[in-house]
Amino acid sequence: MLKIIFISFFLLAIVSCTTEKQKVVSLEEDATFLASDSLAGRETGTPEELIAANYIQNRMRNLGLQPKGNGGTYYQTFTFKPKINPHSQAQFASGDSTLTGTNVIGYIDNKAARTIVVGAHYDHLGMGGEGSLYRDGEAIHNGADDNASGVSVLLQLARKLKDTLNGSNYLFIAFSGEEMGLLGSNYFTKNPTIDLLKANYMINMDMVGRLREDKTLSISGTGTAAIWPQVLNSSNSVFKLVMQESGVGPSDHTSFYLQDIPVLHFFTGQHEDYHKPGDDSEKLNYQGMEMISNYIYEIIKELDDSAKLVFKKTKNESEEVPRFKVALGVVPDYLFDGKGMRIDGISEDRPAQKAGLQKGDVVIQLGDSTVVDMMSYMRALSTFEEGNATKVIVDRKGEKIVADIVF
Repeated sequence: MLKIIFISFFLLAIVSCTTEKQKVVSLEEDATFLASDSLAGRETGTPEELIAANYIQNRMRNLGLQPKGNGGTYYQTFTFKPKINPHSQAQFASGDSTLTGTNVIGYIDNKAARTIVVGAHYDHLGMGGEGSLYRDGEAIHNGADDNASGVSVLLQLARKLKDTLNGSNYLFIAFSGEEMGLLGSNYFTKNPTIDLLKANYMINMDMVGRLREDKTLSISGTGTAAIWPQVLNSSNSVFKLVMQESGVGPSDHTSFYLQDIPVLHFFTGQHEDYHKPGDDSEKLNYQGMEMISNYIYEIIKELDDSAKLVFKKTKNESEEVPRFKVALGVVPDYLFDGKGMRIDGISEDRPAQKAGLQKGDVVIQLGDSTVVDMMSYMRALSTFEEGNATKVIVDRKGEKIVADIVF
């Protein structure tokens, strides 16, 4: 009888372990951990960033991804001298002027001729400092949207692609050092752990956690391969797509574009919590993140048996951005596709707030210049210097409002 009881407990333990191994970790669970206060903002080079890296490598291992970092590990480390606040956590932690960043890399080897790279950065701003838009001292910047959201979607894509599509190999990279200047992705493309000549395209997800009610989704890099617009539209039945051709932008896809690899960058838009302590996990749209994950999977699926994409160079829009000496003190709505520049957030004690401008206002004229889009807004702004005064006209729910601006 005792033997039977022992065997029963043993079998129960096996079943429990099997169930535990098969447990699907949700997008919310991943994002909540990565954006928790205990990780203190995941600043590059800190012990807390390494805790995040360890979490990601364990998730990759449990998903059955092969390690594709250095020396048979999931880690690819790189060292650099930061051009940041000398009092940052990372600087203090290292004890000298050199920091170490850690990319986390997993791989699905289907013995295919082509490899698809899926990436998202996992570092953030720590307690603030350089890059923060918070003005009230140090505070934990959890970076739930920027970019625990992208890493969470990356891990979900790894789970969906494992043992389903086999027309390509899949490389999943959680990049370090993005906030300090695309350091991790730049290092990887110059020190790749795969043959980059076999890389078919790269998909990047940075800030995909705040899908709006109208389901507007921005996709950059659509000009880097001729087939992108067709595939993006045919795979879409949900989103209002805002497509931008340029393969160059302020995220890790740029590093791959510069290696002549077609890219796509997914983004759900700016918000008032961008680079502030309020970017927390409870504010994420998890249903929207799941929809984006499914959409990217369908894009990959549609191209699973296709020939290698032909890379196309695109116009570098960042080279055309005017330089300006003043700022209005607003967060633009980069997903707005109407005429003008829609304000998505107002900074405290800056010209826009002092002039009474509000979130949702659409700037249609600045000084003597008509504003029809972001580029014309920036051109208009570039004509002013500190101390100048002018008028701004905004469309506020159909009403034209004139306000005085002092820079």
